[in-house]
Amino acid sequence: MSAFRKRGSVLVVLYYVGSFHVLFGYNISRGEQHDLSLNRKWTIQNSNGSLSLPAEVPGCVHSALLKQGFIKDLYFRFNDVAYRWIALDNWTYTTTFSIDLPVLCSRAKQRVQLVFEGVDTVASISLNGVVVGKTDNMFRRYVSLLSPVLYASERSQAHSSYSVPPDCPPPVQKGECHVNFIRKAQSSFSWDWGPSFPTLGLWKGVHLEAFDVLRLIHLSTVPVYSMSLCLSLCLSLCLSLCLSLCLSLCLSLCLSLLELVQEPIAGSPGLSFYFRVNKKPIFLKGSNWIPAHALQDLVSPADVRNLLQSSVSANMNALRVWGGGVYEQDMFYSLCDEMGIMIWQDFMFACAMYPTEPDFIETVREEVVQQVRRLKSHPSVIVWSGNNENEAALATNWFGIPVAQQPRYHRDYVTLYVDNIRAIVQKEDGTRPFLVSSPTNGVESQQEGWVAHDPYDLHYGDTHYYSYSHDCWDWTALPRTRFASEYGFQSWPSFSTLQKVSVSEDWSYGSNFSSHRQHHQTGNQQMLQQAGLHYHLPASADPLKRYKDTLYITQVMQSQCVKVQTEFYRRSQSEVIEGKGHTMGALYWQLNDIWQGPSWSSLEFGGKWKMLHYFAKDFFSPVLPVGFEDQGSLVVYAVSDLSHDLHLRTVSVYEWSSLDPVCTVASGLVLVEGGSAEVIHKQTISALLAGCGRGSCTRLTCLLTFHLEDVNSQQGPINHLFLSSPKNAQRMLRPNITAEVQQDEMGGYTVTLQSSAVAAFVWLDVGDVPGRFDTNGFLMVTRTRTVTFNPWGPTSTQQLAQALTVTSLRDVY
Repeated sequence: MSAFRKRGSVLVVLYYVGSFHVLFGYNISRGEQHDLSLNRKWTIQNSNGSLSLPAEVPGCVHSALLKQGFIKDLYFRFNDVAYRWIALDNWTYTTTFSIDLPVLCSRAKQRVQLVFEGVDTVASISLNGVVVGKTDNMFRRYVSLLSPVLYASERSQAHSSYSVPPDCPPPVQKGECHVNFIRKAQSSFSWDWGPSFPTLGLWKGVHLEAFDVLRLIHLSTVPVYSMSLCLSLCLSLCLSLCLSLCLSLCLSLCLSLLELVQEPIAGSPGLSFYFRVNKKPIFLKGSNWIPAHALQDLVSPADVRNLLQSSVSANMNALRVWGGGVYEQDMFYSLCDEMGIMIWQDFMFACAMYPTEPDFIETVREEVVQQVRRLKSHPSVIVWSGNNENEAALATNWFGIPVAQQPRYHRDYVTLYVDNIRAIVQKEDGTRPFLVSSPTNGVESQQEGWVAHDPYDLHYGDTHYYSYSHDCWDWTALPRTRFASEYGFQSWPSFSTLQKVSVSEDWSYGSNFSSHRQHHQTGNQQMLQQAGLHYHLPASADPLKRYKDTLYITQVMQSQCVKVQTEFYRRSQSEVIEGKGHTMGALYWQLNDIWQGPSWSSLEFGGKWKMLHYFAKDFFSPVLPVGFEDQGSLVVYAVSDLSHDLHLRTVSVYEWSSLDPVCTVASGLVLVEGGSAEVIHKQTISALLAGCGRGSCTRLTCLLTFHLEDVNSQQGPINHLFLSSPKNAQRMLRPNITAEVQQDEMGGYTVTLQSSAVAAFVWLDVGDVPGRFDTNGFLMVTRTRTVTFNPWGPTSTQQLAQALTVTSLRDVY
C-alpha cells in the first residue's frame, strides 16, 4: 500500500457496522439481486489532515473542493496553474455505512459484492482496516480504486531499460509529464486545446450487490446488428439520405451488414476506404469528440444531449470519440443510438509510445474487455480504432528514436495494439471492423507489419491533415484522400464566453491571459497570419472593440478555411484524379471545447455555436452546391445524398456595392445520382463577367452566388464564391445593418435585418442568452432577411433586443 500512498494517490476507506462476506468479481450469473448504493456522504482529507471536507460520489477531489468553496472556478484566468497542488497531494475518501441484514444479506443471498464503477486513478481500498483492493486504471470497473501525476513519474523512473517517449508535453501546454505510464485520460495532463487537471477520486458510482450465486458463466450481449438494433442504425442514415431511400433501406432489413470496404478502385493504385451498410456506401459527415469538461462529474446529461443535438442539427451523421480522452458514459452512446449518430470509437491511447510490462498489458487487457462488453450493444458504434496517431508517430519518428532502437518500439507497438487489443476486440465483438490506428493505411499497414512506411499515403485508409501557413483557400494543396478523419483550424470563442473567466485587463489579443490560454505553439500568430491573407485585420482605436473584432475575424477565418476543405472532400467522392480521390468521409477537428480558450472547435464551452458550426450546417447539407475556381474557370458541383434529379438553377453575379444582381446564368437539367458529386456547370470567369450587364463587373467589384433545385423547389443552401480576397474587394460598403426582434405566434423569436449593401459574414450574437439562430455568419445579398432564434431556456424580446449585436466583415475596419 505504501507505494500507492507516497505521492498523488487516493486511499478509499470504508467502515461497515456489522459483518458480511465480500466477493470481488462480476462474471457471475445471479439470482434475485439487491443493490445498496454507497453514493452517500463521503469525506475527503489531504495527506497532512489540513483539509477535511464533504464530498459527493460520483465526483473528484477538484469538484469537492470547488463545491465546498475551498477553491474558485478552475477555469478562471490562471487557475489551471494555481491549482496544480491538488493533484500532487494524497487524498483519502472515507465513509461509514450499515446494511439491512435481513434484506440484503439473508442466507438466501450467498454473496455480497462491493463494486466501484470507476476510480481515478491509482488507489488503495480498505474495509474496516483491511486492504481489499488496489487500482491503477481509470477505464476499468473496479472492486477497488485508481490515481495520477507522481505515480506516472514513478512508473516512468522504474522503467529504466529504455525510454518511452514523450516524457513531457510541450512547455506551451503547461502540463504534467509521463501520462503514457498511467491508464488515465491522456488529455487530463494537458493538450494543445485544454488545461492540465489530473483529477483523482471516485468518478463513477459505488454500490453493494447482494445476490445468489448460480454458476460461473461468460456473459455476452446480443449481437449488435440484430433486427431491432439494425433498424436503429438504419434510422441514422435518414440524416443524410432521402426519405424514400431511407425507408427502402430500413424495410429491406432480416439482418444489416456493416462493412468497412477496402478494395481496389478502377483507375487508381491502392484501396478504397469507406463504410457500407447493406451494400449502400455512406459518406460520413461529422467531427471529433473530446471530453466535455476536465471534471467528468460536472458533465450533465443536459450538456451531453445539447452537444449531440447540435451535431445532428448541423447535418452530421458521425462522430469520432478521440483516443486521448475517456470512453464516454453510457448515456452518450444511448443518445447517439437515439439520434442516429454513428460512432468511430478510439481506444484511449494517443500521440505517445507506451510501456509493455506484464502489469501494464494486464490492466489494458481488462480495460478493453470491459469497454467492449459495455459498448458493443450500441448500434451507433460502427468501428473500433486502437489509438490516435501512434502508427504515424512511430513511422515518421516524431520522438527522434535512433534507427538502431526503432525495432524495439515497433515490437512494443505490435504487442500492445495487435497481439492484445486487436485480439481481444475480435474475440469479444466480431461484428465490427477494427483499425489498429488513425491515421492508418488499413490493410496495407497490416501487410507492412502494422506500421506502414507512409501512414499518410493518400491511396489508402484515413488521413489527418493540418497546414496553418499555407493559404487555406487554395484547394489545390489539399490532400485528395480516401477518408479525412482529422483536419481543421483554430479560432477564439466569443467574448461572452471568455468574459466569464477573465477580467478587463485580459481583453486584448496580446495579453498574458491570451498567451496563457493558447496551448498550441504560435497559435495566436498563426490565426492572424491566416486571416490576414484575405481580410483586413481589426484596427479600431477602441481597445475593447478591437479585441472583440479580432475574436470575430478568427472565427471568420476558421469557418471559411474548414468550408473550403470540407467542400473539397465532399466533391471528391465520385472522382479519381491522378490516382487519388473517392473520398468518403469528412470529420473535422474538433466538435466541442473542454474550457474557454482558443481551439479547433465549432462549439464553444457551454455549447454556444461558433460561426464554423453554422457553416457546417450548410457544408454538411444533404444537398450542396460547391463552386470553386479551376484554372480561370468557375466549376460548380452538385453534391447529393438524395436519389432524384437536381439541376443548377442560377449563378447570380452581384456587385459589392449593390443588392440587385448584375446578371444570372441558368443551366440545364443534369442528372445527379444519389450518393454522388457531379459537375453541373463550367464556364470561364472572364466570359461570365464579360457577359454581365454592361461589362462593369471585375473580380474586385463582384462576387457569385448559386444554388440547386429540383423541378419543384430549391434544394440545399445558397452558396457563394469570392472572386478575390475580400481585403482587395472594391466598392465594399458598410451595410449599416439594422435589426428588429419580435416574438412569433409559436413562442419563438425572429430577427429582421435590413441592409443597405451586400454584407459578408453577417454575425448575430446575443451574448449569454442560451440558444442558436437558424443561420448565422451568412452572406447577405438582399435588403431584408429574417432569422429565427431558438432559445434553450426562458428569455424575452426585450432581453434579446438588449443583448443583440450584429457584425459584418466591413464593420471591423
